[in-house]
Amino acid sequence: MSTRTVEMALATPGLDERGRPSRLPLSIGQPGDDDMGAEHMLVNIGPQHPATHGVLRLVLELEGETVKRCIPHIGYLHSGFEKLGEYRHYNQIVPLTDRTDYLSPMANNVCLALAAEKLMGIEITERCQVLRVIACEMSRIISHLVWLGTTGIDLGAFTPFLWSFYQRERIYNLQEAWTGARLTTSLTRIGGMMADVPDGWEAGLRDFTATFTRTLDEVDTMFTRNSIWCGRTQGVGVLTAEEAINFSLSGPMLRASGVDYDVRKDRPYLGYETYDFDVPVGEHGDIYDRYRVRLEEMYQSNRILEQALDRLARLKGAPLNTDDHRVILPPKGRAMSDMEAMIHHFKQVMEGIPAPAGEAYLGVENPKGELGYYFVADGTAKPVRWRIRPPSFINLACLPKLCEGALLSDVIAINASVDIVMGEIDR
Repeated sequence: MSTRTVEMALATPGLDERGRPSRLPLSIGQPGDDDMGAEHMLVNIGPQHPATHGVLRLVLELEGETVKRCIPHIGYLHSGFEKLGEYRHYNQIVPLTDRTDYLSPMANNVCLALAAEKLMGIEITERCQVLRVIACEMSRIISHLVWLGTTGIDLGAFTPFLWSFYQRERIYNLQEAWTGARLTTSLTRIGGMMADVPDGWEAGLRDFTATFTRTLDEVDTMFTRNSIWCGRTQGVGVLTAEEAINFSLSGPMLRASGVDYDVRKDRPYLGYETYDFDVPVGEHGDIYDRYRVRLEEMYQSNRILEQALDRLARLKGAPLNTDDHRVILPPKGRAMSDMEAMIHHFKQVMEGIPAPAGEAYLGVENPKGELGYYFVADGTAKPVRWRIRPPSFINLACLPKLCEGALLSDVIAINASVDIVMGEIDR
């Protein structure tokens, strides 16, 4: 069966002789097109389907229950974030990053600030670095918990969903105490942070790190040797190391295929090279290995948080933001009593922070893979171009390869294992 036949079947229907929309054919191909003489059928999964984890449409060409071809359709959530950013000051772009991967907003905020600071040549304080590491690792945990709970539901297990979302709620309470928001945190500022953590906040995070791994142990007991879970995930959606590299995958998708690459280790930022943690790497590149990698990553993020809390205690009272008030807003009390501070405050709010002409790219290890922000500046306070390297968009490209030859029921598990978020894809 030719590719042209499939494309014609997927085209927008035209009008019949009465001016009414003509119907799409229910099946494509004819008996005799293959050895078995079976007809091929087109089936839509999404864009309004909980198992697509967002407004993703998958058009499947089926022979019986076997997938012969998978065609992802995106664009149902397009928001134009990159173009919006070109009309805003660098600090005004931070709220846009909340809404790309809305399951790890604080990590997105950190990446934006680091990219702009690289462009402007700004150094941040040690306390700011530690708090940003905490923000990133909290984001990694809550993002993986969403993946773990919803993937369990996709494969028929409900209890781990309740466990995962209970622990996620504990981190959301900490995020709310720190930023005043649960989802759209807008945490960072160029040269520092929106706010320091409140009194007693570290004790709350320590309580979380001390008890969180018990839930991971329960999930490990429930899933790792469960015959149903293993049967649905082992040997399904396999991607070799070479294939993963050719698809430019990153994050758990890449490491599950046996490629030992983590931006925190290979291109360190925020002092990650000084933290003691391991990078879990899979062997078989199937759904099961992606599960094992993400589960172990939560253990490792918990280790990093414990180390960061120890450093935060040592840095108690240390400055949080850079002391250059041309970059970071002066304290409100000083702005109301000192003329020079008021001028800096006014100019920064009204005119923004100018960046020298040039370009900069910075990538970080986000929960779903390498997130990169690229800026082109012309000397003004707004970027000429802002481009995002979204891990979900790039990881999604391997979905047709993973689904070919799988069963229809496997497509749900395979799609879940990629761990996409549509705000990042339709940016």
